[in-house]
Amino acid sequence: MAKDDDWEELARRQSRKRRPLKRDKKRSIEEQLDSDFERNEQNEFVRDLEEKSSKYAWMKEKRYSTMFRDIEEKIQGAMGTGSFDWVDRRVFDQVFDRLTLMALYKLMKTGVIDTLDFPVARGKEAHVFHGTSLSGEPVAVKIFHTSNAVFKNLVQYIEGDPRFTGLRRKHRDLVEVWVRKEHRNLTRLARWGLNVPLPRGIHKNVLIMDYLGTEQSPSPKLRDVLIDDPQSVYDDLIEFLAVSWQKANLVHGDFSPYNILWHDGRAKVIDVGQGVVESHPKSQEFLVRDVTRLVEWGKKNNLDVDLAEAMYEVLNMDLSHVKQIELPEEWN
Repeated sequence: MAKDDDWEELARRQSRKRRPLKRDKKRSIEEQLDSDFERNEQNEFVRDLEEKSSKYAWMKEKRYSTMFRDIEEKIQGAMGTGSFDWVDRRVFDQVFDRLTLMALYKLMKTGVIDTLDFPVARGKEAHVFHGTSLSGEPVAVKIFHTSNAVFKNLVQYIEGDPRFTGLRRKHRDLVEVWVRKEHRNLTRLARWGLNVPLPRGIHKNVLIMDYLGTEQSPSPKLRDVLIDDPQSVYDDLIEFLAVSWQKANLVHGDFSPYNILWHDGRAKVIDVGQGVVESHPKSQEFLVRDVTRLVEWGKKNNLDVDLAEAMYEVLNMDLSHVKQIELPEEWN
């Protein structure tokens, strides 16, 4: 992308790139084909932006062009400079709109994050990117979509929650409420020592939290891992549900192997945005569903588990050993 945020200048640069170059005779046919393919992809990207020039006209305004120049290099890893087959103009269109870029700008200027490095996950509600903090630590940057109507189907998890009253039905408002909800749920669970990624920062539709994975890839989902000792994992997760209900007064709401990662030899629970407090009118219904999914996972892993017994354990487990902990002030 052009440093001056002017798509016409970008197009001119790409046009110059299309001029024939003196090629090294030693280059293989495969290398030349790869180079041509990459150039065609870049040209198509520019043409697409030109066709949507009115959509991106805001980037030419002085107040936004200055902002974008400040962070352009810091988000290159999330916009295609890597071997990620789904990082293309569609991701740019879907994720990096004006308000999202402004939110990232705010988080970068306040020192919460330094760079966006590469994508690690995508879903209906959000894309997740590997980021780096100013101190060099890896972080997960979860960017919630602002251009679709997915969140209208999730109102049932917000309405009835006393923490979020006076809910407005505009899509952007729903998105921001959802992000705040996930941040507060993570904080609430982490205070009781539960194994969730710690929240690091939040602004508008962007949530920063612990990154779970290696430098090459994110940690796998529980559903994709062959567990050597499923009984210990089951016991760990049944206690998670018990502590959530009895101590944190919270229900996850979507407790499936898709929303649990296998990280450092232990199950780590993610995607808690739909979590509801105990006073929510559907909290008991969601709790039964969560326990049911855990029991189903146990049975798939050849455990002798029963839903009625699991429910009794969640409701009556002795948790006298569980104490609330203090989180770093900046993460609250």
